[in-house]
Amino acid sequence: MARIDVTFPSAGIPLAGHLHLPDGPAEKPRPAIVVGHPGTGVKEQAAGLYAAHLAERGFVALAYDAAYQGESGGEPRGLEDPAQRVEDLKAAVSFLTTRDEADPARIGLLGICASGGYALSATAGDRRVKAVATVSAVDVARQFRMGADGAQDPAVFLGLLDAAAHARTAAARGEKPAALALFPDTVEQAYALGGEHGAEGFEYYRTERGRHPRSAGSLTWESVDRMASFDAFAPIPLIGSRPLLMVAGSRAVTSWMSIDAFQRATGPKELHWIDGASHVDLYDRKQYVDPAVERIAAFFGDNLGGTA
Repeated sequence: MARIDVTFPSAGIPLAGHLHLPDGPAEKPRPAIVVGHPGTGVKEQAAGLYAAHLAERGFVALAYDAAYQGESGGEPRGLEDPAQRVEDLKAAVSFLTTRDEADPARIGLLGICASGGYALSATAGDRRVKAVATVSAVDVARQFRMGADGAQDPAVFLGLLDAAAHARTAAARGEKPAALALFPDTVEQAYALGGEHGAEGFEYYRTERGRHPRSAGSLTWESVDRMASFDAFAPIPLIGSRPLLMVAGSRAVTSWMSIDAFQRATGPKELHWIDGASHVDLYDRKQYVDPAVERIAAFFGDNLGGTA
C-alpha cells in the first residue's frame, strides 16, 4: 500500500491530505472514499487508520486535515467552523474526481465522530457522493449544546456563548483573547468533568496512546458561536435513496446521536453496533476497529462496486 502527500483547495484554503492507494495495478479506476477526522483530530490519527485499512481492501482512501487545523491552511488556527468542515468534505470529493486512480462515479464518505455529522450534511448537499458511512457519529453542535450524553444543563452552553461574545468584543478592541482549552491537566480531572467519556478522550488525545503534536488542544472562542445554530442532522432526508451505514459502540454515551440521525434517514440504512465498544474505542482499539472496518468495507463494496 502506498501513501502520497497531497494538497487541494477548499474555499481558497489549502488542505493537506494523505492519499492511501492499494497495492498492485488496477484494470480501471477504483472506488474512492473520503475519510474525515474527529473534532480536534488530525489525519495521522483515527482517519488515517481507517483510510489505511480501506486501502488494504482495495479502495482509494483520502484522509486530510480540516481547514484551520493540522497541516492545513487557514487563520485563525484552531477554528472549528461547521460550514467550512462540510465544504472541506465536498472539496475532498472534488479532488478525488481529478485523480486517475479514483472513479469519479464511485465516491463515498466516511466520517468519524464530528466528521460523522459533517459527512451526513455534506452527502445531503452533494449528489456526487454515492454512499455514506459514519463511526461514532456526533453532531458537534449538539454535543456542545447538550453534552456528549445529551443531559447537559443548558446553562453550560449559555455560559460558553457568553464567553465567546466576550472574546469577540476583546478581539474587536485589539486584544488577544485566550483560547478555549479542550482538555484539563490530568485524566482524573477529565473524569471529574466528563466521566468515562471525558477520561477516554484525554487518554487518546493527551497520552502516548493516540497523541499527535498537531492535534488541537484548544479551539478559538468564535468556534462556539459558529456551532450554536448548526444542525448536522437537519438535511439528512436529502440523502434520499443513497445508502447509509452508521457504526456505533454499544457502550458509547454518544450513541443517542447516531440513533437520532438514523431515524431521520429515509433511504436504505443500517445501524451497526460494535458490542462492548465505547465512542473512543472505535478510534483505535484493534478488537473494535477490525470488525468496524470489515462492515464498512463490505458496505462500500456493495454500494460503490467491486475493488478489483
